[in-house]
Amino acid sequence: MIQFFRVQKTFGREMEALRDVSLDIRKGEFVFLTGPSGAGKTTLLRLIFRDLLPTAGQILVAGRNVVRLPGREVPALRRMLGVIFQDCRLLMDRTVAENLHVVARALGTAEEEARRKIGYLLRQVGLLHRANQSPSSLSGGEQQRVAIARALMNDPLILLADEPTGNLDAELATDVIRLLRELNARGMTILLATHNAALVSDQAKRTVVLKAGRVVADNGA
Repeated sequence: MIQFFRVQKTFGREMEALRDVSLDIRKGEFVFLTGPSGAGKTTLLRLIFRDLLPTAGQILVAGRNVVRLPGREVPALRRMLGVIFQDCRLLMDRTVAENLHVVARALGTAEEEARRKIGYLLRQVGLLHRANQSPSSLSGGEQQRVAIARALMNDPLILLADEPTGNLDAELATDVIRLLRELNARGMTILLATHNAALVSDQAKRTVVLKAGRVVADNGA
């Protein structure tokens, strides 16, 4: 589903964010990408959704060569992906439902279908009763669940999560991981970046460890 072939990413002349990274994440896997801050986790995720291009190497996502993909085909690639960030990036001047509706409009979803889907997803993350409230009135865990629902609006094949529990306490982090595991159980491929070693050790999932831009361990390779 996601393949890296000897990928390198350098910023400027000296900052080498990724070095000779080869990786094969199979359809339906739940993979933790871990390592200390600055190890290259966020860079790796950004390469997958073509927010960055590698300095060297090739990347395949669902059979598409991301590196050689024409610019006009990038939106189609991104429609296969859902992305969750640590800071949620919700619009605080919109309601919870309106945050999802922004995505529906960008996708060109018909109004009736958009309302149906928003209701379904908010029910899935346990926040239908909060649909008309501002995200600012929600807890950190609830805001992250809104972000997950938003990431699912395009029915992604792959969900990328960059430190989605980084701002949450242990109990709320467990709730978010439980929700992601449920999505994975339905067949979604999930790649979750985190520096939280305790969180990873509790989950018994494949773990890829980055250090100084290199893959130094992979218990599922």
